[in-house]
Amino acid sequence: MPTEAHTAADLKQLASDVLARALRAGATDAEAVVYEGDEFSTLVRLGQVETLKESGSRAIGLRVFIGHRTASTSSSDFSRESLDRLVDGAITLARITSEDPFAGLPDPAEFGQNNSDQHLYFDDVNLQPPAERIEIARAVEAAAMAFDTRIQNSGGGDFDTATSHRILMNSRGFTGEYRRSYCGFSAQPIAHDADGKMQRNYWYSVARTTRLLEDPTAIGQEAARRTLQRLGARQVKTQQAPVVFSPEVARSIVGNIFDAANGDAIYRHASFFAEMLGQRVAGDNVTVIDDGTLVFDHDSGIKTGGFGTAPFDGEGLPTRRTILIENGILKNYVTNTYTARKLGLAASTGNASRSLAGNPGIGAGNFFLQPGTLSPDEIVADVKSGLYVTETMGFGINLVTGDYSQGAAGMWIENGELAYPVEEITIAGNLKDMYKNISAIGNDLVFRAATAAPTLRIEGMTIAGS
Repeated sequence: MPTEAHTAADLKQLASDVLARALRAGATDAEAVVYEGDEFSTLVRLGQVETLKESGSRAIGLRVFIGHRTASTSSSDFSRESLDRLVDGAITLARITSEDPFAGLPDPAEFGQNNSDQHLYFDDVNLQPPAERIEIARAVEAAAMAFDTRIQNSGGGDFDTATSHRILMNSRGFTGEYRRSYCGFSAQPIAHDADGKMQRNYWYSVARTTRLLEDPTAIGQEAARRTLQRLGARQVKTQQAPVVFSPEVARSIVGNIFDAANGDAIYRHASFFAEMLGQRVAGDNVTVIDDGTLVFDHDSGIKTGGFGTAPFDGEGLPTRRTILIENGILKNYVTNTYTARKLGLAASTGNASRSLAGNPGIGAGNFFLQPGTLSPDEIVADVKSGLYVTETMGFGINLVTGDYSQGAAGMWIENGELAYPVEEITIAGNLKDMYKNISAIGNDLVFRAATAAPTLRIEGMTIAGS
């Protein structure tokens, strides 16, 4: 078996060889991405292993430029014949595409990467025996099932891991690589009320290392508590009221800010943030940040990188911290090199997102709403009558107009307390107003994904029910 170092050297040599072939074939510039990864997943349902998957994959993507013409190809076959087809296909496509004056790699002076250890990869994720992973999936489900007699069924307990190795190399002298690891488990119990009506919910734990995963019993019990909380859900009457968003739902509300500030949407005038730089788009209490460099300190003493942390972006530019909204004022759009050029901006914000094929898109690092000082209980306690949302459904968001409408479920708030569960309702508003009407922000910011937000409260939303 080759050592890890030999494998990395082989992948780098592969990228270098493909770039050299592309330049010999007529490319004026070229960029190669090599990916190698392993994945494991298991689902245990009612104590029995229902699915068990383990897979490995590797692939290469090539982007070539002939002047201002560009094309890309990809392949999971590393044979010489396949790589020849990869190069020939990209060159052939580039010659017949239209010229785009904004196309091209970044200037050489812009390339770079964060060289400090961002703690993105841990060996223990791969070293953990499959039997141990299965046992955790079984334990988290068992804890949920044992929590209450009203929990009589289960969507299962699962455990997933993934590790990856990515290399980016281009003809302008940039070479970068990094590894990432991920592991996580969850439970999805199903509860029955006295009338036999079913409700389900879930809870989970994720980390870059198994050492930071939470206790399976605690996660299973939290999944059960969240499920039982839904029993007896009903509609409420149509009205306008304050809406408190749990962190899981607030994350999507905040995520819409990234989409609205996406340079691609801005230059196409497909966002309500177009031509709004320097103007107020949210309340004074709202500061939203994208930071691809974050490294977190945990109480355990172990440092682990954020789920959106990386040493460089999809074009080989160093990741960075960008404030999108500061005290309610829109300060920056997020761009890659292409969109920065289209918008006449000085440089990319280091947000290029690169898959194997196609041109770079724009992706977030660690994207978050800066937390406030109030606890979630304090935010709820200040609501006389309103809605606490724990789940939204559907795709009713228009980034051009800001119109927002989503199916929702959660808890009704009466006199500052969670009174009873509600479902089959719709919450509606306009994001342009919603961001300005954020009246409270929680202190409970936790990164369970690359995008995160604390509990938040928005005044005056429309709740459509019975």
